[in-house]
Amino acid sequence: MTQHTPGQTANRSRKHTRRTFLSATAAAGFSFTIVPRHVLGGAGQLPPSERVNIAGIGAGGMAGGDIATVARLGANIVALCDVDDVRAAGSFNAFPNARRYKDFRVMLEKEAKNIDAVTVGTPDHIHAVASMAALRAGKHVYCQKPLTHTLVECRELTRAARSAAVATSMGNQGHASEGSRLTNEWLQAGVIGEVREVHVWSDRAGQLWKQGIGRPTDMPAVPSTLDWDLWLGPVRERPYHHAYAPVSWRGWWDFGTGALGDMGCHIIDHPVWALNLGAPTSVEARTTIDGTLLADNRLNYETYPLAAIIYYDFPARGTLPPVRMIWYDGGLMPATPVEVPAGQGLPGNGVLYVGSEGKMYHGSHGGMPQLLPAALHEKANQVAKTIERSPGHYEEWLAACKGGKPPVDAFDYSGPLTETVLLGVLSLRAPGRRLEWDSANQKVTNAPELNQYVHIEYRKGWTL
Repeated sequence: MTQHTPGQTANRSRKHTRRTFLSATAAAGFSFTIVPRHVLGGAGQLPPSERVNIAGIGAGGMAGGDIATVARLGANIVALCDVDDVRAAGSFNAFPNARRYKDFRVMLEKEAKNIDAVTVGTPDHIHAVASMAALRAGKHVYCQKPLTHTLVECRELTRAARSAAVATSMGNQGHASEGSRLTNEWLQAGVIGEVREVHVWSDRAGQLWKQGIGRPTDMPAVPSTLDWDLWLGPVRERPYHHAYAPVSWRGWWDFGTGALGDMGCHIIDHPVWALNLGAPTSVEARTTIDGTLLADNRLNYETYPLAAIIYYDFPARGTLPPVRMIWYDGGLMPATPVEVPAGQGLPGNGVLYVGSEGKMYHGSHGGMPQLLPAALHEKANQVAKTIERSPGHYEEWLAACKGGKPPVDAFDYSGPLTETVLLGVLSLRAPGRRLEWDSANQKVTNAPELNQYVHIEYRKGWTL
C-alpha cells in the first residue's frame, strides 16, 4: 500500500486541454472578442469549450445523484449506461438527449470521441472493471466508494490511474468538508495530545439491507427491463432474485462489501488522513450470530454478519505513535465518554479520537469536530488553518478535468484508503484470528488460505 498522499500531477501532462487551446488562440489574435455570446456562454453560463462531456456508468440511485450534481455544475451529459431501465428512469428523463447504453464497454467504444470523463455509480463488484476500462480509454474517472470490490483491483486501479494521468476522484464527499480540515489541523497541532486509540462506527448494517441471511431458493423471472447477465458482470453466475437487485446487494459477499465497505470510506477517511495512518500491519474481527459476539468461524458465506467489531493496528509513523483503530457496526458502538453532556450521546455514524490530553469526536462525512472537555475549544481556536479549503467535492474533480490540480481524494489517496477498508472486510472471513498483513505484497502472512479472497476469478469475457 502506498503512502496516503494526494494525487500526482493528473491532467498537467496532457498536452492539449481546452484551457490551453483557448489561451493559445487568444494569444494569437483577438478574434474571440467578436464571437457571439451564445458561443462563449452568457452570464451564468459556461462556454462550450469549458464544459466537460460526461458519460454515466450507472444512472440510478446514488449514480443518478452524481450525474445530476455534475450537470448542475456545468458538465454536459452526453451518454448514460445502466443495465436496469426502471432504476435509471430518473436520469433518462432528466437528460433525454443523452445516448443510452446497457453495456459500458460498448458505450466507451462508440463514444470514444464524444466524452471526456465518466462517473461510475454501480454496485461495488462493477466499480473496478468499469473504472479500469474508462482509464484505459483515457477518460477522467469519478467512482463511487468503495473504489473496488477486492484488494487486488484496488491496487491495480490506483496504479492505472497514475499512469493514465487523468483526473480521478472517489465518492467520499466529506473529504472536502470544513470539518475534515479542522480535524486534521486540531489533531496535528496536538489539541488533544498524542492519539493512540480511535473508534469508528456505523449504524448501517441491517438498516438499509439484510445481513446474516442465506441465499434465496425461489427463482422469480428476470424483469424485462433488467439485463441480469450484465448486472452480474465479472462475478460468478447465479439466478436473478430481488433480494440482490436493485438495492440489497451491499449485504452479499459476491456483490457488496457490507456496512464497512458502504460507510468506511466516509468515516475511516478522517483518522487515516489526519493521523497519516498508512497501511495497517494487522487486523482482527469479531462477528455476531443471533446477537451473540463470537470469536470463532461460524459464518454465513452468502451475506455479511449481523454485526461486527474489527480491530486495526497501525505502526508508528516517524514521531507519531502506533494507533489501534476499532470499527463497530450492526448496532455495536463504543462507550460514550463520560465527558459528553448527559442526554447528548454519540452520533449514529462517527469517529472518536482518544488523546493523552483529551478526546474529540465527529459524525460521518467530515462532521464538525467536538472536543472533550469543551474547554479545549479555546485551545483549538488558536490553531492556524494550514490546509487549503475546498471549493467542493465535485467541483474539485470537474476543475481537474479541465486542467486544474488533482482532487485531494484522487485515486492516489482514495486507493490506499479503500485498501484499508477492504482489509477489514477480508478479516470478516476469519473472525477471531489476528491476521498479519504484508501490504507491499498484498498477502496475509499467517493465514495463507485467506489470500484466495484478495481477488476473485472473473467470469469468462470479463477482465480488469
